[in-house]
Amino acid sequence: MEDLKQLIREIPDYPKPGILFYDITTLLKDKKGFTAMIDRLCEHYHGHHIDLVAGIEARGFIFAPALAYRLQAGFVPVRKPKKLPSKTAKISYALEYGMDTLEVHEDAVQKGQKVLLCDDLLATGGTAAAAVQLIRSLGGTVDGAAFAVELNFLQGRKKLPNLDVFSLMQYDK
Repeated sequence: MEDLKQLIREIPDYPKPGILFYDITTLLKDKKGFTAMIDRLCEHYHGHHIDLVAGIEARGFIFAPALAYRLQAGFVPVRKPKKLPSKTAKISYALEYGMDTLEVHEDAVQKGQKVLLCDDLLATGGTAAAAVQLIRSLGGTVDGAAFAVELNFLQGRKKLPNLDVFSLMQYDK
């Protein structure tokens, strides 16, 4: 995955001092890099029966529809509050400093459907864990969680026990 990592721009002290931000927009604009990333994510799930790919707002919306297309699955947006037009199910969860909420249409996931969760980045795992709970509350079975990048030092996968957590690129610092 080093070829893909080379396409990611590292920005020190963003969004605040002491943070090293991994900017994936430089990877996304590279047609060979973006294609390789989607292909490699899909390869991991080849042979799995996936009904839906749920993408977490906002950057999960970049990857999830492409994965859904390649896996011949539907796409479900997991959104911030008041962005979806129909009746929603929601979950609130703790952040480092405060709370956040995710919503999905109540009829987006049917009982027993197999769902692949997708986002650009796995950091502390709080948002992904909340999305898993939300999907399960609708009766869906979360088959796995796919990420382009994982920050290993934040140990986010610990919040996703018993899931097939797959990330293409890992960073240890």
